[in-house]
Amino acid sequence: MAEVRFLVSGRVQGVGFRAATRSEALRLDISGHARNLRDGDVEVIACGEDSAVEALAIWLHRGPPGARVDSVTREPWDGEPMKGFLTR
Repeated sequence: MAEVRFLVSGRVQGVGFRAATRSEALRLDISGHARNLRDGDVEVIACGEDSAVEALAIWLHRGPPGARVDSVTREPWDGEPMKGFLTR
C-alpha cells in the first residue's frame, strides 16, 4: 500500500485538474484528495495499491486537456486514512 503526497505545478488551476484527478483516482481505486494551493500548485494525496499510485503518478505528469504540467514532486505521506477521493 502506497501513501504519497504529490505537488503538481504549472497551469493546473482553472482547467479542471482537480475534477479530472478525482475521476482518474476513483478509476484506479485510490483514496485521498486534490486541492488547490495558494501558490497555484495542486496538492494530491493518493493512498492505494502501489501499482495504482504509480499509474496516477504517470497521469499527473500530463493531466487533463487544457492543463500544462511543468513539474510533479513526490514525497511519502503519513496522514490519517481517507475514504473516497475529495476535491477541495
